[in-house]
Amino acid sequence: MTNNQAPQLTDSEATLAELTSADATAKSGAAPADTKTAANLMAAFGGESMANRKYLYFAKIARKLGNEEVAKLFEETANHETAHAFAHLELIYPSAEMTVEKVLALAAEGEMYESVTMYPNFEREAVEEGNAAAVAEFQEQAKESLEHAGIFQKAAKRFGALKRVEAFHAARYQAALDKLTAAKV
Repeated sequence: MTNNQAPQLTDSEATLAELTSADATAKSGAAPADTKTAANLMAAFGGESMANRKYLYFAKIARKLGNEEVAKLFEETANHETAHAFAHLELIYPSAEMTVEKVLALAAEGEMYESVTMYPNFEREAVEEGNAAAVAEFQEQAKESLEHAGIFQKAAKRFGALKRVEAFHAARYQAALDKLTAAKV
């Protein structure tokens, strides 16, 4: 297992707390995070997402084996699975309530979970079972997930800074416009 320091979420922590609170989801019509329905939606999303990836993989195999018709069948079905997954996500994270900050925070949170919890746990089990190939795969994925988390966190920080700069310029523009309008009256 790699011993990486996990980057800390700073600006995104409040957003994550708001997003995952039962109050926020109850107001939105989304299933509260601690309900069986929310768990079922996440499980359904996971199943549809896995089916999509699996079918794309099967399409690649079918195409490699010279069966274009079966490859296209798998690709078409994979597209349907994506639509199903997106429908579940819409109920979990209603798009009308999403912001750039929220989606970046959610992405960073997911990558951190993979890096510091999921893959290290999988790696320990692979070590116990003596599966060296899986150990190497899980180590690599944990490292990559940590990198992804950092990328999302940096993007959130840049976006927050850009938002402040834009607000500053918008206020100055509005003040200048107000001055011009007042001078014409």
